[in-house]
Amino acid sequence: MVTNFQGVARRLTEQLRALGIDDDQVLKVIEQTPRHAFMPESLAHKAYENTALPIGNGQTISQPYMVAVMTSVLTKAGARSVLEIGTGSGYQTAVLAALVEQVYSVERISHLQYQAKRRFKQLDLHNVRTRLGDGWQGWASKAPFDGIIVTAAAARIPEALLHQLSPQHGVMVIPVGEERQRLLVIERDGDDFSYRELEDVRFVPLIEGDTE
Repeated sequence: MVTNFQGVARRLTEQLRALGIDDDQVLKVIEQTPRHAFMPESLAHKAYENTALPIGNGQTISQPYMVAVMTSVLTKAGARSVLEIGTGSGYQTAVLAALVEQVYSVERISHLQYQAKRRFKQLDLHNVRTRLGDGWQGWASKAPFDGIIVTAAAARIPEALLHQLSPQHGVMVIPVGEERQRLLVIERDGDDFSYRELEDVRFVPLIEGDTE
């Protein structure tokens, strides 16, 4: 159990800054978020290392560097209402919740969704809504979203998510690909979409279809 995490969390954010993360707001939130609370206790001693770690069900808690990169895309775009595809442990969700007005998070694995909801309650996060469902379909009834963040790699860009982006400069950050995955930023302006590539990444695959 990690009882006093502030020191190790501060060292983690110093590493992230050295790696080029320059968003002070995001770094502050990562420093203040108890990452050890989002993973099995057996791995808590690794919580403040800059690495992805297994959380069960074939899923991982994202690398802090990648959380910072993806979150910064949305905060720099001024996103207020954000759709997250892949709740997972809830760590990325918690970081977002400290920076935006409302987070809507979709998870397809019921066990992970249940555990994440418990953590949100324990951490007093009242601006997060979760749903069990197919992330490829998004959350149409809550659209449009200023920002969409996808925390697993899609074989192709999900069409439904493009249409759930706000036409007024909505922004999506998503890893795309199978053999080679690239982190893409997609910006919407009316009916037009622009695409830019940030870097090569490695995420678990975004599974399409039924929940489990």
